[in-house]
Amino acid sequence: MTQAFRSLDEFRALLAQAPAADLTARKEAEARNGQLTKPPGALGRLEDLAIWYAGWRGTARPELAAPQVVVFAGNHGVTAQGVSAFPAEVTEQMVLNFEHGGAAINQLSKAFGASMDVHALSLDTPTADFTQGPAMSEQELVAALLTGWSAVGDETDLLVTGEMGIGNTTSAAAIAHALYGGAADDWTGRGTGVDDAGLANKTRVVAEASALHGGQGDGIEVLRRLGGREVAAMAGAIARARSLRIPVILDGFICCAAAACLAATEDGALDHCVAGHASAEAAHQALLGKLGKEPLLSLGLRLGEGSGAALAIGVLKGAIACHSGMATFAEAGVSDG
Repeated sequence: MTQAFRSLDEFRALLAQAPAADLTARKEAEARNGQLTKPPGALGRLEDLAIWYAGWRGTARPELAAPQVVVFAGNHGVTAQGVSAFPAEVTEQMVLNFEHGGAAINQLSKAFGASMDVHALSLDTPTADFTQGPAMSEQELVAALLTGWSAVGDETDLLVTGEMGIGNTTSAAAIAHALYGGAADDWTGRGTGVDDAGLANKTRVVAEASALHGGQGDGIEVLRRLGGREVAAMAGAIARARSLRIPVILDGFICCAAAACLAATEDGALDHCVAGHASAEAAHQALLGKLGKEPLLSLGLRLGEGSGAALAIGVLKGAIACHSGMATFAEAGVSDG
């Protein structure tokens, strides 16, 4: 297969050229929704979700048959700063757990009929400590983006991206701080469960990283300087889904930080995405606000792995089942008066 892009500028060009939703299919879906055997608006947000999904899939009466969950794993050099309650070795241990079907995301994927893949990205070579310099070179970032881009199946009709990487809440917080400003403690939470001293240290790291790298370029450059390989791979997968008009359910804080790098680079880059949930990580709700995404669920989850987004597959399946499976008034022989 021909490599989709070889440089960050080529990746930016693909973002700029990404297709929009099919407006004809959307209008036809809206018309169908108006004729279903229910009072107008009775299914609330499920109606909007089904219409949104129909527009991206290009049909007024869509099906959701092949959801895909992809989990990316990477290690972060910034863990040398003591930002996590767990050692980096846990990343590899959890990858093995994913591969053996023992993690929460395995169970949720199975429950909602999603295929699941896991991709470990150079776990023996952590990214650079971004308090000292950029986390990745251009070619390292291109390679990570390509891993995500290539992971999306051609037959997929809904994508969820998840992650595993000790230190990646620090990366996400630094990305959010660099993109949106404010104070470092606005964006920094306890992640894996650091104590008060650990949180203070983590906040210091985020502030120093943002001071070093902020204002240096667009969202892709922020991703290069402050991201991790797994964060970049999620961004690559989300971008690939857009190129194929595959809707995406965003997961928690780290996934949304990856998505924010795309949104900061190209207006409308996340139009094919909805937010699966609002996590318990302190800054996730604020980040969703910056992205203009209203979460489907709010259950106090803070696991990562794509777990909240995978759970939201059920909500979207319900929306599409009602939209495409219900009878219209004409089909049911019922008066709409």
